[in-house]
Amino acid sequence: MEALIQLAPILLMFVAMWFILIRPAQKRQKATNAMQNSLKRGDKVVTIGGLHGEVDKIEDTAVYLKIDNNTTLKFERQAIGRVFEQ
Repeated sequence: MEALIQLAPILLMFVAMWFILIRPAQKRQKATNAMQNSLKRGDKVVTIGGLHGEVDKIEDTAVYLKIDNNTTLKFERQAIGRVFEQ
């Protein structure tokens, strides 16, 4: 019983850290994965490096971004940071 009382503050801190740090990070990761899996041709996106482009072609793990009329670059799907709302 005494051991449980002594461990209570540590357990309480772990639960608090779970709700403050770990749980929100997991929610953000799920939202990012959903966004990356729902990409479609014509979406305007920004990569995690800050490059703006339009999705031209999608493969399993790669996305081709059209940067201007003559330039298309290949990126990993995880490199897409966000989609612009159109």
